[in-house]
Amino acid sequence: MSFSIKRFLPHILILVGFVALSLAYFSPVLQGKKINQSDIMHYIGMAEQQKEFAKTTGEETYWTNSAFGGMPTYQLGAKYPHNYIKKLDLTLRFLPRPADYLFLYFIGFYILLLSLKVDFKLAALGAIAFGFSTYLIIILGVGHNSKAHAIAYMPLVLAGIVLTFRKKYILGFILTAIALGLELVANHFQMTYYLLLLVLVLGLAYLIDSYRKKVLPHFFKSVGLLSIAAILAIGLNATNIMATQEYVKESARGQSDLTINPDGSPKEVTTGLDKDYITEYSYGILETFNLYIPKFMGGGNYEDVGKDSETYEAYINLGASPMEALDAARNAPMYWGDQPIVEAPAYVGAVIIFLFVLGLFLVKGRLKWWLVGGTLLSLLLSYGKNLGFLTDFFIDYVPFYNKFRAVSSIQVILELCIPVLGIFALSRLFDSFQKDEEKLKALLYSVGITAGLAIIFLLFKSTLFDFEGLRDDQYIGAYGQAFMDAVIEDRKSLMTTDTLRTLILVLLSAGTIYLFLKKKLSENLVVVVFAVLILFDLVTVDKQYVNNDDFISAIKVDKPYQPNQADKEILKDKGHFRVMDMSSEGQRMPAKAAYYHNSLMGYSAAKLGRVEELLEFHVYKNNMNVLNMLNTKYIIAEDQGQIFPYTNTEANGNAWFVSELKFVANANEEIVALDSLNTKTTAVLDHEFQAAHNLKTTYQVDSTASIQLKEFKPNYLKYESNNSNEGLAVFSEIYYAQGWNAYINGALTPHFRVNYVLRALELPKGKHTIEFKFEPQVVATGSKVALASSVILGLLLLVGVFFKIKGRKDKA
Repeated sequence: MSFSIKRFLPHILILVGFVALSLAYFSPVLQGKKINQSDIMHYIGMAEQQKEFAKTTGEETYWTNSAFGGMPTYQLGAKYPHNYIKKLDLTLRFLPRPADYLFLYFIGFYILLLSLKVDFKLAALGAIAFGFSTYLIIILGVGHNSKAHAIAYMPLVLAGIVLTFRKKYILGFILTAIALGLELVANHFQMTYYLLLLVLVLGLAYLIDSYRKKVLPHFFKSVGLLSIAAILAIGLNATNIMATQEYVKESARGQSDLTINPDGSPKEVTTGLDKDYITEYSYGILETFNLYIPKFMGGGNYEDVGKDSETYEAYINLGASPMEALDAARNAPMYWGDQPIVEAPAYVGAVIIFLFVLGLFLVKGRLKWWLVGGTLLSLLLSYGKNLGFLTDFFIDYVPFYNKFRAVSSIQVILELCIPVLGIFALSRLFDSFQKDEEKLKALLYSVGITAGLAIIFLLFKSTLFDFEGLRDDQYIGAYGQAFMDAVIEDRKSLMTTDTLRTLILVLLSAGTIYLFLKKKLSENLVVVVFAVLILFDLVTVDKQYVNNDDFISAIKVDKPYQPNQADKEILKDKGHFRVMDMSSEGQRMPAKAAYYHNSLMGYSAAKLGRVEELLEFHVYKNNMNVLNMLNTKYIIAEDQGQIFPYTNTEANGNAWFVSELKFVANANEEIVALDSLNTKTTAVLDHEFQAAHNLKTTYQVDSTASIQLKEFKPNYLKYESNNSNEGLAVFSEIYYAQGWNAYINGALTPHFRVNYVLRALELPKGKHTIEFKFEPQVVATGSKVALASSVILGLLLLVGVFFKIKGRKDKA
């Protein structure tokens, strides 16, 4: 027993150290504060209705009416039965947010390096380099939690794969299944897709190596085991994956039925996102040097250049007061790269880049080519439209690549690969595989490349670069050329300062290695020196963008919205209706209305595709017939800074009988017809529903016909109807066939879509009770698969432990 404790004690101490580092960086969490994340504020607004429903009833709703007229909650944190892998994830994330994600960065990368047989001290050093990589910290600052979540489990998945290929079949299989299960829990399929690309590069490296060593049977055995582990991991997350797969076809990311744009022009028909949308955030080729020099291209869109800057003086010369000039200089337009918005540079670190270059000379074999291949693939694809031939090939021919936007985010792969190779460079320095003369030569080459590059930038920056940005013309138009000249001087100054910083760090790193090779420093002291260098290098940059100032009281984060006078007036109405917020406040906080009301707007890239098209074709153009059919009873308006609720007395209500049904041939005709349709008396129907329901074109509606909403919940609506004739009822609810069921007097009855997005139901004459229930079969089916997968994995885990213990006894 004492042997076991001694064996694991270093790892336990390192885990404690990771906890301490995570809490130290995000120290305000110890005071009960929370980080102010813009994306999380939007999420809270979108998810408030479903959270309140769960709190009140103890049940989970998989539909919300609070945003975009109504949508599934699958991408809004829905909780599913038998999701035990999620419970494990929550257990691992025991620290306060966002310290929990930083801890996951550390522990996952540490385990990856251990699986690659790296000494635990170097593994801890690599974990620090990975965890504090600037981009990984920045996404925590802005609230891209699901992205951070998925990235954090990437190294753990790779560790399981590596162990399997190292013939640690049982441990590798179990770790891969659990780690990939956790990866999928994060529910950020774009990051998981990028991980798959890196795994393919890894697999190719192992395949070539296995062929050369004539051990292909072992390779295919490993692939078989990993395939089974992947199936189990998918099974553990079956409900979420199945629901997402079902929903994505109907979402804005699915294929549209339209072939026209809102202005009537032809629309490019694609099976994925628009190419311009995919490549909007394309990394500039010159921006590559941001990985090595933090403010090579100015840093973020807005930087604090302070009182001693040329920009400050330019504002003073324009007539600004010292206080006004200082405030403006704290948000100076320093970024001059190709992307529309950049919060901060994707800085990997001068020290770790230097070690990566050193690794190119010292590390041999499949590991090197996997990491270099992954780095190059990631970098080249991040260029997007700036390397159009490669990006177009992937968009057109590589499955699913066209489902994701912001191609620059694929750099998470190089941010993982570079520290691995960098740490391996140190590992090779410490071992005796190569002579000291070869190591010194590699050191000389690495210094020549990295330090030489920095020196070139220092000497020739004004010759090589113009320091002009995409929005400079706007500033010239507003403030004049003299102002922009001052800004450019500050951009040059930032590059110079950070290039000098990088050069010093490289020389300190190189000097440390040189002293080690000359037997002046011990291995342990080298590790300590590099820990200090890496922490200084990365944390000082990170703290410029995510620091204690970003934390506020927990109550302000948990309840980020305050009702204005319009909200208070509308909340007095306890009916079921929709609200459209057209105020400036609503523009700044698009999910605020969803926090308090059933809103027509919201904040989500996963809204229903037909709803988004309806917004673009009609709602944004204030088509009142469409607003009426959506039962938009209140419009939050603004006049001279005063926000007030406008009551739309013409809203159609929750349901109504129409006298005419107009058939159209396709989606184009259906959405265009709404431009002038009297939605109170007429409904428009796509031909696909006509034959299936054998519908008439006219219905008799007399003055006594009525249909009233009696009860409503997010996932349930109950109506009472009375009509002396057979009638066609239209409901101001969003049509979604994969879950909503209609019942007339308790009997399941088919309903159909009219007016492009609404539900309709043919009702027999007389009095009837109509119910709509959201009963997604995908949740029931997925939950059964998740339960079965959890049981199977549990049994395999027990079997694995049994054979492990048996093997040790046999050896004894």
